[in-house]
Amino acid sequence: MPTAHEPPAPSRPRRTQVPHTLDAEAVRTWCALALDALGRAREEIDAINVYPVADGDTGTNLYLTVESAARAVDAAFDGHATTGPGSRPGLPEAVRAMAHGALIGARGNSGTILAQLLRGMAEVLTSAGDEDHHGALGGALLGRALERAVESAYEGVARPVEGTVLTVAAAAAEAAAAVPGATAAETARTAYEGARTALEATPRQLDVLGRAGVVDAGGRGLVEVLGALSSALAGGTPGPETAGPAPLATRAWTEGSYHPEGCRADFGGAGTGAEPAFEVIYLLEAPDEAVARLRTRLDALGESLVVVGGDGLWNVHVHVDDAGAAVEAGIDAGRPHRIRITHFGGAAQERTRTRERVQRAVVAVVRGEGLATLCTEAGATVVAVRPGEPPASGELVQAVRRAHAREVVLLPNDDDLRHTAAAAAEQARAEGVRVAVIPTRSPVQGIAALAVHEPGRRFDEDVVAMTSAAGATRYAELAVAERQSWTMAGVCQAGDVLGLIDGDVAVIGQDLAATAGTVLDRMLAAGGEMVTLVLGDEVPDAVAGRLERHVRDAHLAVDTVVYRGGRQCAPLLIGIE
Repeated sequence: MPTAHEPPAPSRPRRTQVPHTLDAEAVRTWCALALDALGRAREEIDAINVYPVADGDTGTNLYLTVESAARAVDAAFDGHATTGPGSRPGLPEAVRAMAHGALIGARGNSGTILAQLLRGMAEVLTSAGDEDHHGALGGALLGRALERAVESAYEGVARPVEGTVLTVAAAAAEAAAAVPGATAAETARTAYEGARTALEATPRQLDVLGRAGVVDAGGRGLVEVLGALSSALAGGTPGPETAGPAPLATRAWTEGSYHPEGCRADFGGAGTGAEPAFEVIYLLEAPDEAVARLRTRLDALGESLVVVGGDGLWNVHVHVDDAGAAVEAGIDAGRPHRIRITHFGGAAQERTRTRERVQRAVVAVVRGEGLATLCTEAGATVVAVRPGEPPASGELVQAVRRAHAREVVLLPNDDDLRHTAAAAAEQARAEGVRVAVIPTRSPVQGIAALAVHEPGRRFDEDVVAMTSAAGATRYAELAVAERQSWTMAGVCQAGDVLGLIDGDVAVIGQDLAATAGTVLDRMLAAGGEMVTLVLGDEVPDAVAGRLERHVRDAHLAVDTVVYRGGRQCAPLLIGIE
């Protein structure tokens, strides 16, 4: 809203919008609009990030969190599209996908809290079923969802602080509850306006914000998300025309000018002794009782503790001086993975900003610790992922930035990541990095490409050589069928061993080694000089020995090399060069 010092914004024509039912399609539109809005506001939100640590990444973290949620919702729709024309998920399935996607992709303090807010909303919306939630029924349902979201978020934060995203969320829920009988669209709009008002008050509630003359960055991002929900239920579609009015975010709360650079210099935390040195984030598979003990242990180790999730999967975020102790606490509680440790030290950050860029780097997406180590030793910057949890384009962009090179070769190593890799490359090019994506469809193609990588060559020549090596490598994967289904090779039963050649099921067997031998024979019938075997953790060494002997005895002059892929790798990957 305008102040006495600001003239009102000029009016502009508004197109007529038909209110949208609170359903799965609305959830999908909400995610898309929120991603658009955060994409436009990301740099601005990063710039006003002064609490709890002035590390300038809140906007980016929120964007990556919502991007993961949007990808999960899109995947739910794509899954239904394969079952028949016009098939769509219901509201419960869509909101579960949104909440799960946000949980596994949550970044930073604000992203983790946003994931828990979405989870709280999903708890209510999932229980509502697929009824028509359009009028007052939808408004009441949305109001209850917002209330549960706030309760859930406060439960997840060890030491809540007012003047933050939590305060903004609470104000949104309170505003929505104050208009009984409103439609879903009206409730969303009221919640958005309540959040905007609360956001403007945050500098008066948190001293560090008042001194910097900014609003809370996490709250600013939440306002964008709620504005997107309002637009989605008002009948909007992704695009700037449907964006709500911009909140008062970059204007200083007190009279005068806002200077992001000075703000960061004055209120930097780590590196001055005032704040912990590391941010530690990981996903954790653990039972509820173990997580309760973990909260107590981590709360004693550091601050800004947020533990969110449930049903055996949690996202843990904490700022500590001893990053190793925080990870060890997770290991004692269950199985941590996707561990990310960020150093807040100003000197270290300054070295990162000022160190000279290398000429060329390779960024590789891999599954499994063994493959990650192999690619790292070959000089690649690795993006490690779990099966079923593909990285978002933002994660690939961040890896390109970490590589700190003028030229980057990107190896997605998965056919399903080709569009994600292309989007990441486009963004990195906009930042001045020359990027080439080699369409590797399997990790063994990525290994072949890395084997011929020569940084001393001209960029185009290196890309051509790596592309040729990857293209000349046929690939196969051995997997275990989870259920009965039709395949290119016939009907398989749960527990059958499937041999996939170039992505299609070609062999169905009962024994891993025997099925792999058949796959090798079929592939080598077309020729080959080198066989690469990548074994998962659960596959014994005897299988590798048996396959090596099979190749040596049945296919003369063909060499075999064996690698251990690690715990998250497929049971067996095969490459033929």
